[in-house]
Amino acid sequence: MYETDSPIRAEIVKGVLAEKGITAVILNKKESVWHIHGKYEVMTSVDEVMQAITIITHEITF
Repeated sequence: MYETDSPIRAEIVKGVLAEKGITAVILNKKESVWHIHGKYEVMTSVDEVMQAITIITHEITF
């Protein structure tokens, strides 16, 4: 649903969603040795995806 290279940004998005009552998890898809390739993904349940995308799009700026 939301991808970033920054673990801090992923945590911020997760926190904002939690404030709005949306449960989110962060999936670390970085490779484990050098941490060069991959991203952090913030994910929610299927039922909350559209609401979460709207919040991320309109209320979070970096």
